[in-house]
Amino acid sequence: MLSVVRNTIFTLITVAAVAVLVAVLLLPVLRIYGTSMTPTLEEDNIVVSLKGSKFNTGDVVAFYYNNKILVKRVIAQAGQWVNIDPDGTVYVDNVEIDEPYIDKKAFGECDIELPYQVPENRVFVMGDHRDVSVDSRNTSIGPIAEEQIVGRIIFNLWPLSEFGAVK
Repeated sequence: MLSVVRNTIFTLITVAAVAVLVAVLLLPVLRIYGTSMTPTLEEDNIVVSLKGSKFNTGDVVAFYYNNKILVKRVIAQAGQWVNIDPDGTVYVDNVEIDEPYIDKKAFGECDIELPYQVPENRVFVMGDHRDVSVDSRNTSIGPIAEEQIVGRIIFNLWPLSEFGAVK
């Protein structure tokens, strides 16, 4: 009887350790703070991110900034040129990008010189709520180094009414 209890406890500890390693190393679970990603993500949403090194334009990513984790959308990759009209229309390499995820275009808080070329090993990110988001348009954040990125946000866990893939 004692060996069954011991084996059960050992199995539970092993499963818990594997679950923690997966959650920390491969699929970090994050809580959203602020409104810079509305309507895609709301404050207090709980999301799952997937670690990786390749991020595509349009992906929602989490990254470290001043001991915080921020969430924004990838707009352009290293070497590409970003330009933004005063009305908030975004161009990458002189082509207007399709942004069905934003409710309202806005120039926002932009103090970079446009057009802007994204440096090597960096990505240009913007929040979906453009008039309140502080992102790569601002020199305080700038383009994000790939090593700062926690992962791509892939799934919304909470609230249950928004349960599903993040687009």
